[in-house]
Formats: sequence, structure tokens, C-alpha cells
Amino acid sequence: MNLILAFESSCDDTSVAILDTNYKVLSNLISGQPEHLEFGGVLPELASRLHMKNIMQLCQLSLQQAGISLRDISAVAVSINPGLIGSLIVGLSFAKSLAWTLKIPLITVNHLLSHIFANYIDHPDLTPPYLALVVSGGHTEMVHFQSDTEFEVIGKTLDDAAGETFDKAAKLLGLGFPGGPVIDKLATSGDSRFVKLPQPLPRKDNFNFSYSGLKTAIRNYIEDQDEACIRHNIHDIAASIQAAIVNPLITKTIRKARALGISKILLAGGVAANSALRRGMYTQASKHGIEVYYPSLSLCMDNAAMVAAAAIPKYKAGLYSPLSVNANSLKGTKLL
Repeated sequence: MNLILAFESSCDDTSVAILDTNYKVLSNLISGQPEHLEFGGVLPELASRLHMKNIMQLCQLSLQQAGISLRDISAVAVSINPGLIGSLIVGLSFAKSLAWTLKIPLITVNHLLSHIFANYIDHPDLTPPYLALVVSGGHTEMVHFQSDTEFEVIGKTLDDAAGETFDKAAKLLGLGFPGGPVIDKLATSGDSRFVKLPQPLPRKDNFNFSYSGLKTAIRNYIEDQDEACIRHNIHDIAASIQAAIVNPLITKTIRKARALGISKILLAGGVAANSALRRGMYTQASKHGIEVYYPSLSLCMDNAAMVAAAAIPKYKAGLYSPLSVNANSLKGTKLL
């Protein structure tokens, strides 16, 4: 049995996981960093220091949970872009040291690609072709996969991402950070037609996304209301904001899938946990005979199991990285 030990440290969660090459999870541990909450966002320098503090202990605990030792590991995998460069370097340096010491392959993977491959953990028989929608705090992309290692980015955000729009709206409403889960919860009992907000880039032949204008419209609306009005209508306001963010994702992805003749859509990234996105994509796609896949809620967030999952096709193909490889913060889904 071949086992992959994987590390994820691209932002503020330190995670270590062990998977076999059939996508079975033996362990998947995550250490969050609540220290950032008082700042309303992630402080890069603090994140790097906390990764250094947590990564070794998590590695030991992950091995214990899996009931194995380092001698049983076949390869080491780690995400090296995109993300906070200091945080990425912590994970990469630790992974390199293990690969060199154990004399086993090092496999580097793209963080966004890892989010997509999180679907394989819950659906190990999944095969391309498919259209993947990656939606997170800093990224919004639509990617067409011809095979596990051949893909093309069809559309991407031209400015802000869907996830950061949730965060910005929640901050303006005084709902805290992160914003996606709290807006999703409030929206379940709200009327999405309450506030008329712009739908970004509505042209049918355009598959990119843009959220800067929507963020401005949300801010302008909130600033024009008094506190009592917002408090009284918070559920409807949240539902309206959520619909404005989510509806273009659903419409454009299904339209492109139909144009390409693709029968599978994959959701990936933190915003893939959003109930309106899951429900809306499934409902609209089923009308056209398109299947929709998404990871379990815990696998939507940053975790090392998804890093190991993305490394499995590269391990089988012998696509290893030299120990001279470095991390970088370049955005986009890539095969490194």
C-alpha cells in the first residue's frame, strides 16, 4: 500500500494528512488560528509563526492517528501556490526536509487544484471530462478538465472573488469574520428579492466573473440604511447579497457546461460549502441532465487531505519535484 503524507499551510490553517493512493483518508488534522479573529482578517507574519509552531506536532499526531511511522510513507506532498508566501514556505521547508531525510519523492501541488481534487475523496470513481468551479476567499475560476493532468481555465475573476465579497458584506453588516457561513445561515429565512443588486458581467458570451462593482453596491446600500432598518431586515438583506454573489456562478457554469457538452460539474473551495450554491447548482443542472459533485463540508475548507488527493495522479505518473523547488504566490489553477 502506497501512502502520501501531505501538508497544507497556504493561509491560516495548518493541516497534515495521510492518504493511500485509492483516496482513502487515514488521518486529516487541521489546526486553526483564532488569533487572527481580533484583527478581522489574517495577518501574514503571525500566520507564518503559528505554522512553524504547529506543523511538527500535527505531523506526529497524524502519524499516530493513522497507526503508521514515517518509514511507511511513500511520498511527501505539499501545496506551494497560491497563498501567503511566508506560510507556504513553512510547509514546503518541512516537506522538503522529510523527503530528503526519508529519501522519498516530493510532490508539489497547486492549492486550487487541491480544492478540485477534494471531490475525489468523496467520489473516488470520478473521471474527467468535467467543468470545475473553484470559489474561495481569494479565487473564483471555472476550469475545464479533459483529464486529471490536462485542463484549461475557461473563466476567472477580473478583480475581487466571491468569498471576499461575502467577507466584506459581513464586515459592513457587523457580522464578523469569516462572512460566508453567517450570511448563509441568515439567508435561509430571507427574501432574496428584498434588495435589488447588480448581476456582474451578465453577457451570455462572457464566462469571467467580477465582484468589485457588487461590493461597492452592497456598501452603498448599507450606508444608506439606518441601523434599525438593517437589524429588522437582516435576513432579507443577507439573502439578497447571497443571491447576487451565487447566481452568476450557477448561471455561467451551467451555460458553459452545456456549450461544451459536459455532463459533470464539480464545486470546489470554501464557498462550495454555501447551501444556496449547492442547492441552486444541483437544481438548475438537473434540468439539463448534468451531474453535480461537491466535497463534504469539512473538505471544502483548507485541509491537507485535498493536497494528498491532488498529488495522487502525479505520484502514479512519476511527476515529482526537485528539492530545489520554491513556493510562489501566483494566482490561478496550474499543474506544477
